[in-house]
Amino acid sequence: MGMIESLEILSPGPLTTVQDLGRYRFGRYGVPPSGALDSFSLRVANLLVGNPETEAGLEITLMGLKVRVLTDVVVALCGGDLQPHLNEKPFDMWCSQIVRKGDTLFLKAPRTGCRAYLAVGGGISLVPVLASKSTNLASRFGGYEGRALRKGDLLFSGAPDQHLQRAGKMFKPEGRPSYTGDWALRVLPGPQDQDFPAESIKLFLDSSYTVSSQSDRTGLRLTGPALHRKKDLGDSIISEGIVPGAIQVPGDAQPIILLVETVTGGYRKIATVISADLPLLGQVKPGERVRFLEVLMPEAMIALQESENHINMLK
Repeated sequence: MGMIESLEILSPGPLTTVQDLGRYRFGRYGVPPSGALDSFSLRVANLLVGNPETEAGLEITLMGLKVRVLTDVVVALCGGDLQPHLNEKPFDMWCSQIVRKGDTLFLKAPRTGCRAYLAVGGGISLVPVLASKSTNLASRFGGYEGRALRKGDLLFSGAPDQHLQRAGKMFKPEGRPSYTGDWALRVLPGPQDQDFPAESIKLFLDSSYTVSSQSDRTGLRLTGPALHRKKDLGDSIISEGIVPGAIQVPGDAQPIILLVETVTGGYRKIATVISADLPLLGQVKPGERVRFLEVLMPEAMIALQESENHINMLK
């Protein structure tokens, strides 16, 4: 059985895009990874419905997505609690469920977190661009015609009937992240922490910062105490490759946590969010506060292993 129409977008909300785990190995050409900001939630959602964890799903920002189900499919919704409702009844998250042809799924408003991830058994059938189905909004390629989803868009899935038996799987509550809104992000120092005086480093670790409304998939702009560099240093450095989670400090001394839509940065990075906490960055909303906890590399490795253990148990 081939590609079947599975979902019709009735309303996309402020921003719903198709994302997988990202587009890698093209950074040297200036192509950023894109992909799900909260990769943990997308991976879990895919595994619950019997897809490879690398399959594409829908990244739904804040609220307002309304979809009509066009054939019986198994779906899972993970990530932020955007108060999902199926035919006006509350819809459970972090588990796989069958939705029937003609059903309507609607995400009302965020209770916790910022983004939810919808996976469909059989995936989302789109032609990969540079080995990924992720949407690069700035360059307008990948995903669904290189753009955010719109009313009337139709999504197809591959043999969704073969995934129906995956219904009823659940991701254990102890493995689920908590989205408190008061975020403590673990960081490793550097790579340019030596360019900041001790008082700036202390301020960085002792203060909390507010997430600006000028934040998007490129980065979280923070406002709070100014992190001044050493006096004899210029504003910027030679541009270099960066990783998601790098915290760069531009000329205004207000930090920015870089996310998945950029590959180079020309400012000093005071610290980098550890891999285990990167998915949380996709759940931070404007107006919420973040603070930073310095850890050592062994702690960062253990935290990542713990998070992978939860995924491996699901596999």
